Amino acid sequence: MTAQERKVSFTGSTGDELSALLDLPAGPVRAYAVFAHCFTCSKDVFAAARISRALADLGIGVLRFDFTGLGTSGGDFANTNFSSNVADLLCAVDFMRQTFEAPAILIGHSLGGAAILAAASKVSEAKAVATIGAPSDAAHVTRSFQADLSHIQQNGEAEVTLAGRQFSIRKQFLDDLEGQNLKEGIGIMRKALLIFHAPRDEIVGIENAQEIFNAAKHPKSFVSLDDADHLLTRRSDANYVANVLSAWAGRYIAEVQPAEEQSETQAVTVTETGQGRFQQRVTAGSHRLLADEPVEHGGLNTGPTPYDFLSIALGTCTAMTLRMYADRKRLEIGPVSVIVEHAKVHARDCAACAEGREGYIDRFERTIRIEGGIAPELAEKIAEIAGKCPVHKTLEAGSVVVTKLASE
Repeated sequence: MTAQERKVSFTGSTGDELSALLDLPAGPVRAYAVFAHCFTCSKDVFAAARISRALADLGIGVLRFDFTGLGTSGGDFANTNFSSNVADLLCAVDFMRQTFEAPAILIGHSLGGAAILAAASKVSEAKAVATIGAPSDAAHVTRSFQADLSHIQQNGEAEVTLAGRQFSIRKQFLDDLEGQNLKEGIGIMRKALLIFHAPRDEIVGIENAQEIFNAAKHPKSFVSLDDADHLLTRRSDANYVANVLSAWAGRYIAEVQPAEEQSETQAVTVTETGQGRFQQRVTAGSHRLLADEPVEHGGLNTGPTPYDFLSIALGTCTAMTLRMYADRKRLEIGPVSVIVEHAKVHARDCAACAEGREGYIDRFERTIRIEGGIAPELAEKIAEIAGKCPVHKTLEAGSVVVTKLASE
């Protein structure tokens, strides 16, 4: 199984819709993290994408997003500044808090690292903070457009070229940077800190790492990225950061409880997220899922519908039951896939339905495919075994639902 990437969105600090990606582990989630990208970059920049995916492979779910006016997020970049970036970051944290769970790890690259340091003290649930090539002073970013500073001061705005692209920078951006005191925020954040920095970083000098380290209180650590470039364009450098970060953060986040130690009667918890009309956060043991409705039905289409979950239960149970049977009988069969279609039909139009049923009923049509095919003499047996799937039996036999109201 491999990590999965899920598109999500949330409202930013200026009311615009911000585009985000959530990289999720294939198995249990050890912890969640929020990743803030570099100045004028996007969530899809190589370092952000590579590190997030690598962390997901190591069991950490990572949200990376485009700040207002960047990438595929809404809003006008010219109206943003460092303070609005920090506010966007806190909106991302709040989204995770409401939809999944608050991030235990905050990660920032370059100016995103500065934003993480400024926001960290406001995220009480965060235990660990990591910066990658981060400046110790937010105003460091003005070096990227030094030649245009006087023009911005005189005219209130200028078009500057950054990383080969044109951006409009306004005087309010500069004024906001001057009012920042990043070192003070570092001193009061009360989080474990890991600083990644390359000694030969030509964009943000190594002295910035030293200043951040000196301003922080223990526990704090520094990891040299040797000859890596500022954007970590080499895959090996990005993977190295992910591996070291995961091992380091493991000291500050709870380990996933082994399956054998978990309760045999794990309850499934479903909670409204506050995102859209119908989006629900589903917690099943150590697993986190979303349920929703399609856009045409008033939802956000961020997860399966309730009836989709019923079909998922039937399909997965069927495949598992067939695999157990094949293993027990030592049958060499290929991978099993199950397609489940659900519809409400009138009983009189359902030839496969039991007699005596009236009105509209739920009809699940299950199509089983076995890669490489199956011997004709086994086909009938496969259909019979599929019918012994416990979820199949539950659906056909009916169930009793007991409802209680919690006292508080």
